Amino acid sequence: MATYKKRGYKPKNKAEERDLDAQKSTTAEVFSTLDESASRSEQWVAKNQNYILGVIGVIAVAVLGYLAYNQFIQAPKEANAANEMFYPQQYFDRALNNPAERDSLFNLALNGAEGKYGFLDIIDEYKGTKAANLASYSAGMAYLNMQQYQEAISHLENYNSDDAILGALAKGGIGDAFMQLGQPADALGYYENAISHDTNEYTTPKYLYKAGVTAMELDQKDKALTYFQRIKDEFSSSQEANTIDAFIGMAKSGT
Repeated sequence: MATYKKRGYKPKNKAEERDLDAQKSTTAEVFSTLDESASRSEQWVAKNQNYILGVIGVIAVAVLGYLAYNQFIQAPKEANAANEMFYPQQYFDRALNNPAERDSLFNLALNGAEGKYGFLDIIDEYKGTKAANLASYSAGMAYLNMQQYQEAISHLENYNSDDAILGALAKGGIGDAFMQLGQPADALGYYENAISHDTNEYTTPKYLYKAGVTAMELDQKDKALTYFQRIKDEFSSSQEANTIDAFIGMAKSGT
């Protein structure tokens, strides 16, 4: 065990003197090594000074450029795109509430009129903005309502959102399009994606029901029963629960 030596301490014998000399030598070597390391580090910094300053400069320029881009380009672009959404969204909302003129109103929402942008223009002109992303969702739903299923799938697949409702509706909309195209296996996959996207009282029972019905069509009775039972157990107050016992009975009987 090391012993603390007071200042001015003199060794009692030759053995202690040798031990003290060894400690001094070791300490000197440590400091010498540290000095050499520091000297090499200083030499490396001096040698590569221009490179280091260059890297720092590139990082600084990149950060300033990013901030400037957001402030002077992206922010105004986002604002303009959001303003452009007002016109086509009005036609989209009117189409949902006016079945007699639905297709013509959806076309106005998609393509615009009177010098105003439609959803498709916003997608092309304002790429990378939140408004363009939302326009992809609205365009997809417009095409779905117009029974143009491939176009609906294409636009809904381009929509990216963590929003609990819209994200699930987009995935479910793709499922609906595949069902209309006679591809129930693909539809079931998207209904399951819609279910897993978020758990809520609106979209979850809606797509549990559609997934169950589609699974029945694919002769996957056990899977269908699982979905129907979840509606009964977890969403008993939903509209889908009103007739769920009949579907549970069909899934159990295999009919």
